[in-house]
Amino acid sequence: MYEPGQAPWSTEPESSFSTWARRFFRGLVVAVLLLAAISGVRSWISPNRTPETVVSGQSTFPVDEARAVATRYAVSYLSWDEDNADARSAQVELDLAAGLDSRAGWNGRGKQAADRAYPGEVNVDSSGVTAAVDVRVQIHSYLKRGKTWTLGASSWERLSVPVARTASRVVASGPPTFVPDVRAALPDNMPEAGVADDDLTAATLKDAEAFFSAYAESDNKVSAVTAPGSTIRSLNGAVKFGELKDWQVYTGNDYERRATASVTWDGAGDTTLDQTYTLTLRRTVATDGAQRWQVAAVG
Repeated sequence: MYEPGQAPWSTEPESSFSTWARRFFRGLVVAVLLLAAISGVRSWISPNRTPETVVSGQSTFPVDEARAVATRYAVSYLSWDEDNADARSAQVELDLAAGLDSRAGWNGRGKQAADRAYPGEVNVDSSGVTAAVDVRVQIHSYLKRGKTWTLGASSWERLSVPVARTASRVVASGPPTFVPDVRAALPDNMPEAGVADDDLTAATLKDAEAFFSAYAESDNKVSAVTAPGSTIRSLNGAVKFGELKDWQVYTGNDYERRATASVTWDGAGDTTLDQTYTLTLRRTVATDGAQRWQVAAVG
């Protein structure tokens, strides 16, 4: 029986372990809440992920095939003969997209031949489907006198050729357009030649002349005057050595040096041509201890 005013239960003293556990879990909850406030609940729900590599249509565009197609199409486009007009259309159709006019803007008059063509930059559209290919083409014009065609002047033209990628191949997507091919000045940040080493320049002058004389003639003669272990192919008699107009060796280490040479080559008849070369010299030591600098590389 309970006495009046007595609670129907009895209290027992809480153990020290229970008190410690309760305080521990309470502190843990507070710490978690503080950590969530600092790092952001959102980062817990949607953690940061390493971004995946995105492969765009631009990076997968077949630029090599585009260059090949644009180059052949440019030659076909700039070649015509009014006496055989269908021949041009047949060549144009090799690369022009089906359904487009194979006359490609030509009015069917005149005669012109294109032969050498060199592709350059491929500018791919952001869609990754189309591109414009820069192509330079050499053309030969013809003049008609009566019923006879005579070869006229030769010149270079620069074209921007539109191409498109289909499921099976790259095709020309329309006629090219002419673009100007202008000269450009050297950039302001061209690397400097370096500091000249006048003593070594004078000491190697005769060796440089001997090298270029051999360089013009044969591989065997070149190998006899170049540094051991180097492989330099000669010009095999395409030209003859005229003179070494300028020779300069630059400062560097005790093993290799950079040099430049201005050379005059003698061609057929009275023709001469000046060219400037960059070379690598290497210091070699003979069995008798004699040291010399020899050409190890050209370019």
